[in-house]
Amino acid sequence: SACFLGVYSDEFSVLRSPQSVVFRDGSWPIPGERIPDVAALSMGFSVEDDLSWPGLAVGDLFHRPRATVLVTVKGVDKLTLPVKGVSYPIENAVPFSLDSVANTIHTLFSEETPVVLQLAPSEERVYMVGKANSVFEDLSVTLRQLRNRLFQDNSILSSLPLNSLSRNNEVDLLFLSELQVLHDIASLLSRHKHLAKDHSPDLYSLELAGLEEVGKRYGEDSQQFKDASQILVDSLQKFADEMFNLYSGNAVVEVVAVKTFNSPLTRKTRSILQSSPQSKTENPYNLAYPYNYNYSVVFNIILWMMIGLALAVIVISYNLWNMDPGYDSIIYRMTNQKIRMD
Repeated sequence: SACFLGVYSDEFSVLRSPQSVVFRDGSWPIPGERIPDVAALSMGFSVEDDLSWPGLAVGDLFHRPRATVLVTVKGVDKLTLPVKGVSYPIENAVPFSLDSVANTIHTLFSEETPVVLQLAPSEERVYMVGKANSVFEDLSVTLRQLRNRLFQDNSILSSLPLNSLSRNNEVDLLFLSELQVLHDIASLLSRHKHLAKDHSPDLYSLELAGLEEVGKRYGEDSQQFKDASQILVDSLQKFADEMFNLYSGNAVVEVVAVKTFNSPLTRKTRSILQSSPQSKTENPYNLAYPYNYNYSVVFNIILWMMIGLALAVIVISYNLWNMDPGYDSIIYRMTNQKIRMD
């Protein structure tokens, strides 16, 4: 365990999860690019490539969570989260998104318009689909809206201990505005509790970069960074408890703490103007392209359907060829009886 934590500094934590989703205790590293697959599998969806990660067990297949909340915190490799959660080191922390999970939800539950919210306050990037457009229409998403929201009467500034943080610093206000977004999401959802009780699963993906800016401004050894880290941990735990309770204990709340994202792996491209000998060296064994994971399923369906149809045609043809028209056919029997009666 100590060796794993020494090599992989970033962390994937599960704050709250229902009994139907089982995360095992251990220090198994999870690839950064497979985090969306973990979110999809925990919701009961299938993924293209099999995930051989022992941290996620099978769980209850007939009771899947109604919501998945994933919060990505940039600028810190580890957060001092409560002991009741479970954490795993991240291997190769590359940028990821939950677009594939959102597309799956749209495909399977298009008529029920589930809540899908993807938000990055520092970048003013927001993506709302389905019922989220009506629920979170009053949510502050731009930096100007977030700044104005902080100085309202019911903001978190009135109840949050700032300690060494200042209300007059833009970096501190950016960090506090992200915490305000967490509070507003739970508050707005509490006004529409019926959305948390429907049968369609909901998805929340939030990216927080305020702590990273605080570390750049004051330094990671400063008191401001330590106070901000503690405030963030308390806010995340409160947010996780609120979302978990709003969904009646049937939601998964996860946190990804990443110091810095590694540059994604670049795929090798080849120009069409390159000569043919170079193209042969890229695939010297003339291997075929990999099949889709649904190939075996479709192949078996078509194969056994054709075998069944072929056997049915053979049996029907055999019975028709050996049929006695005067005995087996009801047409001839009815005709003979009518002739006799006449």
